[in-house]
Parts: sequence; C-alpha cells; structure tokens
Amino acid sequence: MPLMEHLRELRRRVFICVLSLIPGAVLGWIYYDTLVQFLSDPVCDADVTGLTDGDTCGPLVINGLLGPFNLQVKVAFAAGLALAAPVWLAQLWGFVTPGLHRHEKRWTAGFLAAGVPLFFAGGALCYYILPKATNLLLGFTPDDVRSIVDFNEYLSIVMRLMLVFGLAFEVPVFIVLLNLLGILPARKLAGWWRQIVFGVFVFSAVATPTGDPITMTSLAAPLCFLILASYLFCRIHDARAGTSDIDYSELADDETSQLDTTPSRVDDDA
Repeated sequence: MPLMEHLRELRRRVFICVLSLIPGAVLGWIYYDTLVQFLSDPVCDADVTGLTDGDTCGPLVINGLLGPFNLQVKVAFAAGLALAAPVWLAQLWGFVTPGLHRHEKRWTAGFLAAGVPLFFAGGALCYYILPKATNLLLGFTPDDVRSIVDFNEYLSIVMRLMLVFGLAFEVPVFIVLLNLLGILPARKLAGWWRQIVFGVFVFSAVATPTGDPITMTSLAAPLCFLILASYLFCRIHDARAGTSDIDYSELADDETSQLDTTPSRVDDDA
C-alpha cells in the first residue's frame, strides 16, 4: 500500500476501536454502582485504623459540583475500554497482517488466544495487589491525622495501573511474534538478559504511578517470568526451525562463517 492507503486503513481501524467502546461504556453506565463498589473495595478494605466510618468508605470523597458526573463518565469509559480489549487487540493485529505471508497470518488466532487472557490476567493481578499497595501508602498516615482520598484521582491511578499491567503482560506475545517472524532469535534474548531484567524493573518503577516497591515488584516479577517463558518458546522454535545459534556479528573479518547447506522450501508468497 502507499502511505495514504496505510493512513486510511489506520483511520478505519481506530474508528472501529472507538465504536467498540460504546457497548461496554453503556454497560458501565448502567452498572455504575456495582463497578464503583468493586473499584473502591481495595481502599475501603484497607487494614488501616480509622479509615472506615460506618457503612461508608471513610477516605474516599468526591470534590466539586461536577465531580459525581465526571466520575460516572470515567467509570463507564474504563468499563468500555476493558470490555473492548478483544476488539482493539484484533484491530492492532489486523493492521499488521497485510505485511505478512499467508502462513504468518495463521498466527492471528494464537495471538488473540494468548493476548486477550494475558491482558485480563494483568488487570486481575493489579486489582489483587491494590489492597496491599493501599495499606502500604495509607499506613504512613500519622495516628492523629485522617486520610482523605479523592475518588477521581484514585480511579485515575487504578485505571492507569490496570492498563499498564495489562499491556505489560502483552510483551511476551510480541517477543514470540518477533521470533516467529525471524527478527528476534533466542540467542539475542539470552545475550540481552541483564539489560532485559534491568529494563523491566525500570519500566515497572516508571509505569506504576504509586511509586511503592510492592506495586513495582508485583509487576516486574511476573513480567520477568513471562519473558523467560517466551524465551523458552523461542529457543524451542529456533531449534525446530534449524536456526543457527552463531552470532555472526562477533566473527572476525578473516574468520570463515559456517554455511547452511540444508535445502529449504521456497515460500509460495515470497
């Protein structure tokens, strides 16, 4: 495609992604009270003395005349974004597939089958560790001071955390895809393991808005495990495909490299 055709294709897929948010946003608007209860539980259940007040959640407040309306719009948008995850992940993959061969396009089902559960698994892990992060952060409140948390600010943090956790869990899927495309061999991953681990922890520290070590480690540890699992998959795939483990960039100018004399099948789409 020429550049303008790519831009039109991108515009069409972005429009589909926006439309896919509407049904989930409508459901989020209808079940607003249930979602608010679900999102506020990590703070309301925090094991910090003096935070709850009867049947209400003591630290959470809504400021301003438009605060309640803005909160409901934000909750509805968050619900639409989460429920539309399969659609916009499919559109993201669909934007890439025109540049792939026929056998590579068959990976679409595997991409969605792995990407969607991993995205929701990241969000679920985020929700699981939220009470622990809340206990840590609100635990710094002095004994004679009462904490007040703006619900809009709290919801923004929760949405960012769930989105970051969900997208971070997609990294292994893209590593596997790059390996299947022949761009990222397993030997490169093995050679970069120190930089990868360091980069994961730096990314976790920057991406998590709370800034506490519990949240950072809760994202970095499973992400390192998933990257390790993707590396093992890449290793097995390279071994089955007969990919050489030799890094030719490290050979000297006068050193002879090994020749691959094994005949290979010519791809029909090449």
